[in-house]
Amino acid sequence: MRMMLHVVLPIETANAAIRSGEFSNFIQKTLADLKPEATYFAEDQGTRSGYIFFDMKDASQLTAIAEPWFLGLNATVSVKPAMTPQDLGGAAGAAIESVAKTYPRTLGS
Repeated sequence: MRMMLHVVLPIETANAAIRSGEFSNFIQKTLADLKPEATYFAEDQGTRSGYIFFDMKDASQLTAIAEPWFLGLNATVSVKPAMTPQDLGGAAGAAIESVAKTYPRTLGS
């Protein structure tokens, strides 16, 4: 299943890793192990963040995916299922339409 991993890197920890020269190697190794479909880094609410899209075949993989970020950079991690526009237009779109027929209005309205 396609997942989105959002990592938030604490400023002081990331700064220390950058200054020591360890940051780039950590990022390259962690991403090489994960083999993501796409990776983007950006600022999010004043912190360095990464948005990493990858395939997770089994929930038991979560530990191997999250722990490097926890242990290596004291990162905050969240993992969520993610869809492409094709996913949303296909099976997910059909499911939305089915649910809309079952629950056609907001309760109390």
